[in-house]
Amino acid sequence: MSFSEQDVDILARTIYGEARGELFKYGIATLIAIANVVVNRVKKNFASTITDVCVAPYQFSCWNENDVNYKKIKNVTEDCSVFRTCTEVAINVLSGKWPDLTDGCDHYHHKAVKPVWAMYLEPKRVFGSHYFYSLKEKKK
Repeated sequence: MSFSEQDVDILARTIYGEARGELFKYGIATLIAIANVVVNRVKKNFASTITDVCVAPYQFSCWNENDVNYKKIKNVTEDCSVFRTCTEVAINVLSGKWPDLTDGCDHYHHKAVKPVWAMYLEPKRVFGSHYFYSLKEKKK
């Protein structure tokens, strides 16, 4: 998979905005799984680039301007050790060095919410406080 420096940065910010609190509670697996979902969405043609998948309207709440995490992901820098970890995760997942822990999942949500799309589904994987699902088959 080809990716740009912008893709790495946007994916790292997405991971940070969606799951930074998981790192110290549960370890790095949830961060990797979030990155896996983004990569799986590119593979399944949700969009053609990592950046386009991440910033698509209402797909990852941290990119919604009214979300509490939006300002945090816009302002975080490499001075933040958690963000540096998110960047490392992004690089290692995008380069294929780390495996897909989700086994092809393309959706997830926090355990505290139950989105309509997940109402009657069983999660395929669970990492930390997030449930992961595979809703779309990979295009041939």
